[in-house]
Amino acid sequence: MTEADNHKGHPIAMTPSHPLAGRHIVVTRAPEQAQVLIHELERLGGEVILLPAVAFEAPLDSGPLDHALGELPAFDWILFTSQNAVRFTASRLDQMGLARTTQRVAALGPATAQAAKEQGFRVNYVAIQHTAHSLADEMKTLVHGCRVLLPRSDRADHQIASALHEIGARVTDVVAYRTVAPGALDLAVLDRIRVAQVDVIIFASPSAFYNLASFLGTGELMKLAETVHLAAIGPTTARAMREAGVRVHIEAEEASASGLADAIVKHYHDRPVPPRSV
Repeated sequence: MTEADNHKGHPIAMTPSHPLAGRHIVVTRAPEQAQVLIHELERLGGEVILLPAVAFEAPLDSGPLDHALGELPAFDWILFTSQNAVRFTASRLDQMGLARTTQRVAALGPATAQAAKEQGFRVNYVAIQHTAHSLADEMKTLVHGCRVLLPRSDRADHQIASALHEIGARVTDVVAYRTVAPGALDLAVLDRIRVAQVDVIIFASPSAFYNLASFLGTGELMKLAETVHLAAIGPTTARAMREAGVRVHIEAEEASASGLADAIVKHYHDRPVPPRSV
């Protein structure tokens, strides 16, 4: 999707069914991750500007992942915490010529569960909680004493693995993919952001925030936050932004595309502000 695609046809008038009509919303997710969020925002009348601030690549050293996948039948559970973890794990299995095994699969949230199903995994449990200790508490009766494979990003912290260890799971924590900065960002979109010709900038991960901050400068983002509303998909991203001194105007109660879209709608319902003219 290009910016031009967002302006085809006639503008949508703001109505109860299109509460985001006229809002120019920057989505910083990678294109392969952004489609559900884009659909939700456009369904609500928003005009989406895609500015991918993250990209994903295979690990520099796939040895630990390969070793774990070679022993896959010995694991009781695979825990997928993101769609990317699913995608890169499935891709590596295919490259190694290994079949999906029948051990139990847990997914963090419905989007990750759907991605796992589409990749041929049989999902046995969909976890609701998104914080490490809440997730571990939710799953403690399921994984106590079990071997759990946790494929993750190289940027992920060890909180989930540590929390699972605390409840008696035997966790193998391996890097399945790397989160990297894109080679370049769309200069036209950056110019629109710099002059505050957008209403909202969405961050769905700390990496997206850090990468955009590196292009614009954290100080410029802090200044932009006086006029442009910054949205975080959940507490981890919001915490990273606040620790950098950047204001978070909108934080989703549920870390999902629909939860984030709903939070933006609620923000403007509670604080009526005219959409920016461009």
